Amino acid sequence: MTEGVRSGLLRILGAMLMLAQPALIGGAAGEVGPASGLQLPRFVSLKADKVNVRAGPSRENDVTWVFTRAGLPVEITAEFENWRRIRDSEGAEGWVYHSLLSGRRTALIAPWSKNETFALRERPESNATVSARLQPGVLGTLKACNRHWCRIFGDGFDGYVEQDRLWGVYPGEAIE
Repeated sequence: MTEGVRSGLLRILGAMLMLAQPALIGGAAGEVGPASGLQLPRFVSLKADKVNVRAGPSRENDVTWVFTRAGLPVEITAEFENWRRIRDSEGAEGWVYHSLLSGRRTALIAPWSKNETFALRERPESNATVSARLQPGVLGTLKACNRHWCRIFGDGFDGYVEQDRLWGVYPGEAIE
């Protein structure tokens, strides 16, 4: 085998391994996590007020940043043993130890928007009475979603928000 052919085969093999890596630890849409057996990706929330996010799935990896607010929604995109790769509402990713995450569903009101408020309605209908206006980034706990509207509550509010205004729930996802 010539050096050129060998080099080309090694590049192809390397590319194949890079493509296969997400499947090895879970993370392709619609799959289940190899450690938990639960759907990937999926939304969860932070259990603690201080959560270290690491560059890789072990305590030997550097802490890249620290969350300082319990209840924030994060998306689990992959699993490796007791570690979960998460993504936050700004798109940042890193690894968190599984016991620092909760299955409790929370959501942020339109964190991508800056200068707009969003109607909290008394019923899941666009013509229902507005009971409050919520600013972007307000955190609430999800009670239910019917694929179009979600019932959400938090400090001093309880009502319905259009599902596409929330980060922490998938479009068209039903939650009971």
